[in-house]
Amino acid sequence: MFERFRAFLEGLTGSAAQIERGDPRVAVIGLCFQVMEADGKIRFSERRKMRAIIKEYYQLDDSALNALVAAGETAESEAIDFYQFTAEIKRHFAEEQRVELVGMLWDIVYADGARSEMEDHVIWRIADLLGVSGRDRVLKRREAAARIDGEEAAGEQQEG
Repeated sequence: MFERFRAFLEGLTGSAAQIERGDPRVAVIGLCFQVMEADGKIRFSERRKMRAIIKEYYQLDDSALNALVAAGETAESEAIDFYQFTAEIKRHFAEEQRVELVGMLWDIVYADGARSEMEDHVIWRIADLLGVSGRDRVLKRREAAARIDGEEAAGEQQEG
């Protein structure tokens, strides 16, 4: 399930234990928090999805994950807009990685089973600032929605 993020997260620099200023992982988590907050409430399912993705592909232990998430949450709370994060990401990520990030953000949106107009708007703005086309943004949204539908169908089959 998370394989498509492996390429996105591979090659990012910085030790998990040492979080430095300008670490693009902090910018990624900052954007994740901005998306999670878009509808007015961070749900446990969204936070859990974000943590699972970040932990798996940065190959972090719980302590390092907690430190990185805390740094991202602090950065997000101090941010005045999306630009500080998207500018950092554009400096470090290739176009394909930025498209995959948008997909990751959609996965977080759908973690609670629904998406709101505000979440749509926030991801639209982030994608625009990252230079991700409207076509790619919509494609990633559809892929995330299809994964959720597939997971629900698989869960129903197991219950039946």
